[in-house]
Amino acid sequence: MTADSPALLPALAAKARAAAHPDHPGDDTCACGSTSLADRPDATVVRHAGTVAKAHAPGTDPDELTLRLTAAARLPDVLLPPLTPAPTSLRDRLVTFWPYGAPVDPDDPETAPWEASAVLLARLHRTVPPDGLPRMRGPAKAARALARLRAALRDEPHPAARPVRRAWAALPAWARAEAPMPGPPVLCHGDLHLGQLVRHPAPDGPWRLIDVDDLGTGVAAWDLARPAAWFACGLLPPEEWARFLGAYRRAGGSAVPAAGDPWPALDVPARALTVQTAALALAKAVTAGRPLDGVEQAVVDACARMAPIPHQLAPGATD
Repeated sequence: MTADSPALLPALAAKARAAAHPDHPGDDTCACGSTSLADRPDATVVRHAGTVAKAHAPGTDPDELTLRLTAAARLPDVLLPPLTPAPTSLRDRLVTFWPYGAPVDPDDPETAPWEASAVLLARLHRTVPPDGLPRMRGPAKAARALARLRAALRDEPHPAARPVRRAWAALPAWARAEAPMPGPPVLCHGDLHLGQLVRHPAPDGPWRLIDVDDLGTGVAAWDLARPAAWFACGLLPPEEWARFLGAYRRAGGSAVPAAGDPWPALDVPARALTVQTAALALAKAVTAGRPLDGVEQAVVDACARMAPIPHQLAPGATD
């Protein structure tokens, strides 16, 4: 729960209810009620009937968010389109409205939509970016994870922090959000994982990508980096990685070559996502005063195993 949750949640629920019932915005008698879907520092999300209201992170740029909403509206075969063309304000937060979509079932890994997510990414990466779209925020999100770790460790050193920091320092500057991203700009999601897919219309419509907060132009391989990192860390079975990568290639995705070794393109983004995941895991563990669990230790161990990055794997890097 965030610090402003006690006031924000009921106000956001009222917004969602009004958007779901525009002909009766003040009607509090709807039997369907409102449901909190997420309550994090970077997003508070409430569902009412078939409408979802999302309060974005404090400090979100309204012009950039509007450009991202416009991009989503123009790609309804890839991204879930918003219900309104621009955000509204609520308690110093920007709020957007979306149709409800059925999420991936976390308890049924056998039905994980790896092929669908890969095809959607390939379509996204083949799309000409609209004019004025901001840069994809993946590297900036990784940098925020390291800043969060530094804050958590300010008064309490932790032995797992050293390999994480060393792996971060070894990344090229662009992957740490300290220099422009290399190569021609490609339209990217910026934060791809299975939680970013929903079926719309629910419950069994086609899969669509959600969450435009990090949408923008940049290095397409970043969108493949999380499953690639999981595979490299031993957290994603080889057959599932093969399903994802094969579907992406068959759909004409541009992030990796159509055949052959994909790792020259994936190595730096996968390392960056591994470090980001490890930094967040360690920060949460330290804050909660608990040891790392098995998955968290696995990504920290992966950071410790990272060898120096050959220069040719980081085109455009300034390190």
